[in-house]
This record gives sequence, structure tokens and C-alpha cells, in this order.
Amino acid sequence: MASKNTNKMEIPEAKAAMDRFKTEVASELGVNLKEGYNGDLTSREAGSIGGEMVRRMIRKQEEQMK
Repeated sequence: MASKNTNKMEIPEAKAAMDRFKTEVASELGVNLKEGYNGDLTSREAGSIGGEMVRRMIRKQEEQMK
């Protein structure tokens, strides 16, 4: 049974915005994120970027719900 990739963003502008957001967060955390392949990152570095992105998105949503 073939699996469907559910992580694909359908709107190109959304992907570009998320890439900019990821780059901004990585820069603020001091993680050297390059365009393209970043397989040289440690799990800790990659996780810190994703974790901080989620924290910021949750914080922004909570602020909007007030």
C-alpha cells in the first residue's frame, strides 16, 4: 500500500513563508542553517529550530484568541 505525503504544502507562498520563518529562528538560535541539504545538523540543533517555531506559532495563536 502506497503512503501519501501529507506534509506537502499546497500553497507556494506558505512554503516560502515557513522557510523564511525557519531561517529567522535558526539565525536567532545561532544554528548554521543553509539552503538545501542540512544533514550536518545535529538532532539537537534541528529540534531546537522546530521546537522554537512551534512555541512562537502557539504564542501568536494564543495572543490572537485573547
